[in-house]
Amino acid sequence: MDGFNWVELSAAMPGLSAGLMTTLKLLVMAVLGGMIIGTLLALARLSGFKWLSMLAKLYVNYFRSVPLLLVLIWFYYAVPMIYNWITGSYLTIDTAFTSCVVAFMLFEAAYFSEVVRAGIQSISKGQSNAAYALGMTYSQTMRLVILPQAFRKMLPLILQQSIILFQDSTLVAAIGLTDFFRASYVRGDLMNLLTPYIILAGLVYFVISAIAMFGVKQLQKRLRV
Repeated sequence: MDGFNWVELSAAMPGLSAGLMTTLKLLVMAVLGGMIIGTLLALARLSGFKWLSMLAKLYVNYFRSVPLLLVLIWFYYAVPMIYNWITGSYLTIDTAFTSCVVAFMLFEAAYFSEVVRAGIQSISKGQSNAAYALGMTYSQTMRLVILPQAFRKMLPLILQQSIILFQDSTLVAAIGLTDFFRASYVRGDLMNLLTPYIILAGLVYFVISAIAMFGVKQLQKRLRV
């Protein structure tokens, strides 16, 4: 532990801050993208088209049955290859970050879709029937009546899944993306202070997750009122 002090932390802060920003940016993009895809999957599962419902079910079951780390590795190699195949040129952006965003979005969409589907099914069918009686189409009913109520009910579950995603984001270090965990690991290894920096990273993830969970519990209490 010798050498691990405020002076060392101050020197490491720019790198750690950059890693934390990468983690948060990845989290936000993955949650937004995952929610959009997950909502479309949920609507497909609940649609009257059997083939569409079956395809959505296969997607959900597939991504829920494979490890996230494996999906990350797949997309780390697949995204540049597909881009080159379509455009004939190579990616000039951060391949690791792009691969992680795509992998997290598609992986989390499978979990978000189940949350959205449960939220939609929790709304009384009387709401839909009333909307149809007013002359609304299926898309208008979903967009203006069902989904707003469903999202209010499932917001705590969405936030809980986002917290799990935040914790799982440490896996991106396996493909070389410098998130907060990897930034801490590299700094600790460089300064021969690996154990203190790993403990520090664990504390940061614990504190952020604990605060977020407390916020979710408070939100659940308010929504029950």
